[in-house]
Amino acid sequence: MILLIDGHSFHYEMENLCRIFFPYQKIHVTKEPCGDPFTVYTGLRRKDGAITLFARVKFNGWEKSAEDSISENEDQSEPEQERRMAVVLFGLLVEYCGFTPKWGIMTGIRPVKLMRLTAAETGLEQAMTDFREKFLVSPEKTELCRRTMRNEEKLLKLSHSESFSLYISIPFCPTRCAYCSFVSSSVEKTMKMIPEYLSLLCRELAHTAEIAKDLHLRLESVYVGGGTPTTLSAEQLETLLATVNRCFDLTFCREFTVEAGRPDTISPEKLNALKSGGVTRISINPQTLNDAVLNRIGRRHTTAQTLSAFALARSLGFGNINMDLIVGLPGDTLPSFRSTMDGVLRLDPESVTVHTLALKRSSSIFQDESRPAENEAELPAQMLEYADRRLAEHGYEPYYLYRQSRMVGNLENTGWAKPGFESPYNVYIMDETHSILACGAGASTKLRDPNSERIERIFNFKYPYEYISRFEEMMSRKDQVKAVYGQFHHI
Repeated sequence: MILLIDGHSFHYEMENLCRIFFPYQKIHVTKEPCGDPFTVYTGLRRKDGAITLFARVKFNGWEKSAEDSISENEDQSEPEQERRMAVVLFGLLVEYCGFTPKWGIMTGIRPVKLMRLTAAETGLEQAMTDFREKFLVSPEKTELCRRTMRNEEKLLKLSHSESFSLYISIPFCPTRCAYCSFVSSSVEKTMKMIPEYLSLLCRELAHTAEIAKDLHLRLESVYVGGGTPTTLSAEQLETLLATVNRCFDLTFCREFTVEAGRPDTISPEKLNALKSGGVTRISINPQTLNDAVLNRIGRRHTTAQTLSAFALARSLGFGNINMDLIVGLPGDTLPSFRSTMDGVLRLDPESVTVHTLALKRSSSIFQDESRPAENEAELPAQMLEYADRRLAEHGYEPYYLYRQSRMVGNLENTGWAKPGFESPYNVYIMDETHSILACGAGASTKLRDPNSERIERIFNFKYPYEYISRFEEMMSRKDQVKAVYGQFHHI
């Protein structure tokens, strides 16, 4: 697809808008006209104080144009120009593709945060009106945002200016799932790397703890993710957790989560190691309870193993278990997803996170095809509607929500929890409430200025082999944390 930009600088938003409707397309952004039969044009002209916005869609013989005009008496700020141009292009793409995305022209990752910031300025009712009328968000998604924002607030109030959370990356998995775009390595290829990786990770954790202590920061939550942390042996998990407990002050820690995501990595020995290491919350992630779909996406476990792992965790005293599901998986059907949802509800976990499949280029199921996404949009939307209704009926509330590029149907990921079982880390990371000190390969430290919305990032090396071979260089980067906090306090 060619995206032609003429007279404006809104190429990033226009590209994201096109990707909503054509998630499989490679989009080439240019300022030069061409004869490609698959072209989107967006243009801006100024005349006599007015601004005219143009859009034209030309796809394989189908061609249509639309425009809008902003008078000199209206808001002519760049954000408003961009929004109104997006509305013009959105209308054309809806007409061509035959479906209306429920999030309208909104392409951002954090719609709940946007609603909260807008509500603080204009009031909640006006913020909700803006979502529906300015951004064309459907009434049901606007209401989902409102409910999520309300449930987030109690956790946001617990964060203080000196608060931080700790993220620990274990970038290893038994196998790589077909939909995965995370930086993770299958243990079949990297098993020999794990002992050295763990040793260095413990060094980084100790160094990070000293930095946090020197800055008088207060640890609110710990989240061990990946990858699949339970790829580690019980002894390795004990070493990791002992390091965290020894090095960090956990007095104010409200949550200690470990993703035990793949049921085929769970054993009594590993669960006992987690329990004795102070872990308060685990995540057992079936993604689906359909064995045929599991096989198709490369998850080498069965529904029976999921049920067995969950029962084992309960028997060993885990009273806060999350389960992840994905809508839009290849080969899944609405009856199949309903069966999965009902099966998870019978297990009665404390929280359920419902993800929408994101078609990332680095995943093996990414397709580069020219068709629009209407065929893929309807089914995941129906799955989400069923999940939302059934979870609400069983007493779960939405407490965090985020979106990703190339999500099937331009939908969302939502975390649902029974009251009192929300994950603080999930709220803090999505709201960017306070600093996240992150350790391990692929981890990104995010330093939040407690006096503003400013965020500074410090990145670790992405891959385990880089993390190991360039460890000392990476450790020197961590020392930037103090310097950045020094800047925060002098602003």
